[in-house]
Amino acid sequence: MKSQHVDIIAEAGVNHNGDMSIALDLIDTAADAGADFIKFQTFKAEQLVTAKAEKAFYQKASECISETQYEMLTRLELSFENHKILIERCHEKNIGFLSSAFDLESLNFLLSLNMPYIKIPSGEINNLPYLRQVGTTRKKIILSTGMSNNDEITDAVEVLRKAGVGGERLIILHCNSEYPTPMQDVNLHAMVSLKEKFGNEVGYSDHTKGIEVPIAAVALGAIVIEKHFTISRDLEGPDHKASLEPVELAEMVSSIRNIEKAIGKKIKQPTPSEKENINAVRKSIVAACPIKKGQQYSEKNLCIKRPGHGISPMRWDEVMCLKANRDFQKDELISL
Repeated sequence: MKSQHVDIIAEAGVNHNGDMSIALDLIDTAADAGADFIKFQTFKAEQLVTAKAEKAFYQKASECISETQYEMLTRLELSFENHKILIERCHEKNIGFLSSAFDLESLNFLLSLNMPYIKIPSGEINNLPYLRQVGTTRKKIILSTGMSNNDEITDAVEVLRKAGVGGERLIILHCNSEYPTPMQDVNLHAMVSLKEKFGNEVGYSDHTKGIEVPIAAVALGAIVIEKHFTISRDLEGPDHKASLEPVELAEMVSSIRNIEKAIGKKIKQPTPSEKENINAVRKSIVAACPIKKGQQYSEKNLCIKRPGHGISPMRWDEVMCLKANRDFQKDELISL
């Protein structure tokens, strides 16, 4: 039985800083790291946020405090034409292209791009018109659940199901929407409980520092991992500080691939690699001293030693009831 392949999404987000040359470098970096997909964010600032909306706390900490969300997001927009350039680069680098839409116009544009997944960002989980529109697609859907409770997730899942999204097409992503996420707020058990509650496959969108938490999520059953990355954490921008640098991204991908192999199946049995060691490390019933044919076996003339290709010590009581069928030398494996 082959283990489940984990789709690793390298989240570029807005870490291109509105610069297409950086966006293209991010694609190259994600491809070199071995990620399955790179994901950007698609939005029209004027449709996403009001003109005077304040930034989130983590955004204020990394950028100009006086700047509004609208001003910041306007700088970070990628045009629809830019998307086509990015998709072409993804094809060249053999990495899948994904993006999250944050408004209906952007969503409709992404639906036209034939992406394998439609990713619903955490901030849209209570956006009824948005969810209904997503539900019209025949694609697989990834629902991110940052800042949500079980009731809100239930409501969103029901909207998608009523719109025609079957359980096999919906993956629920556990997520914490703080950048970076404190370790005590990760709560990976919530991911497990989401799978139990809804019966859907689950994944994890990680905003912690480092790579250990997404690796642990894979061990707990995540089939999708999303992780922010950047060319350099020294760049200015809202998400760079909570992102992996290229070497770290490659290490995360490599570690997850190892965990995929290690998970295996729910059957405990000797593996091909360890079968060769059985005879060397297990034991057999052997003669503790010279034994003559017809002599009764006893604890005095038998003992248990390596190697393990003789009679199993689990048959000790059975052997004790027998007599030697031939002469045996000391340390010779007993045969029946």
